[in-house]
Amino acid sequence: MAREKEPLSGRYPVTFGEVELLRDLDRPDGWLLTMGGVPQSYVDLSDPTYLDFTYVQLMAEVIDCLPEGPLDAVHIGGGACTLPRYISAKRPGSRHLVVEPDAGLVQLVRDQLRLKSVPRLKVRVLDGRSAAAGLPDGFADLFVLDAFSGATMPVELATAQYMAEVARILRPDGTLLANVADGKGLAFVKRVVATIGGAFRHVALLAEPGIFRGRRFGNLIVAASPAELPIGPITRRAAGGAVPARCVSGEDLTRLIAGARPIRDGDAVLTPVPPPDLFD
Repeated sequence: MAREKEPLSGRYPVTFGEVELLRDLDRPDGWLLTMGGVPQSYVDLSDPTYLDFTYVQLMAEVIDCLPEGPLDAVHIGGGACTLPRYISAKRPGSRHLVVEPDAGLVQLVRDQLRLKSVPRLKVRVLDGRSAAAGLPDGFADLFVLDAFSGATMPVELATAQYMAEVARILRPDGTLLANVADGKGLAFVKRVVATIGGAFRHVALLAEPGIFRGRRFGNLIVAASPAELPIGPITRRAAGGAVPARCVSGEDLTRLIAGARPIRDGDAVLTPVPPPDLFD
């Protein structure tokens, strides 16, 4: 049997710029992918259940609280496909459709980070809006929205029109997980939550306490479903993680986002900008 090619650290041109692939000195099979100085993905090729980024750990906590068994998942934003690898390891038989507009990045991950080793995974080189429009009703159990332009979520993937598409694609007990970055005041994430709440009956917001209090810029995870979310288990798992996090839902979440307007196609939206030293 041919030995798998060893990844090589370095800078690589991709369709929309350049990425850097860096070996983790603490984990021999750990690799960090960055673009424009912004960390994009981390994978451990020998242990796909190892998750380095806190926000990915939070997403995994929610996924681990869903009913047992394989999942049909759509991932908007590919990167190094960290979550598909995790889900396939934890839930054998899961199927993944990964949507990534950067063809060069997809090829790099195939060549360097053993993407072909992930079973039942397909990649479509499309933008998130076009890909969603082409998917049938009731296609997925899980819809992961983790697409960024630099360090900001694209507004066109945060509108009421797009969330209606996501709701259509998910099954009646399906779950949306959205990664949103924001800073002091959480003005953007409040509008995103208000938007998602217009398409899904049940919504929760997870983040580290310091991010909730606006002390620092960071990632927040929105979980939503037409069906009731397992809030108790999610809350306990988030609080007991390596980096403790809060889960806000129900009336507490309603109070948190009070007055926030849903985002619609064509709205002028001020997206949050991370501090210049965030990734130093």
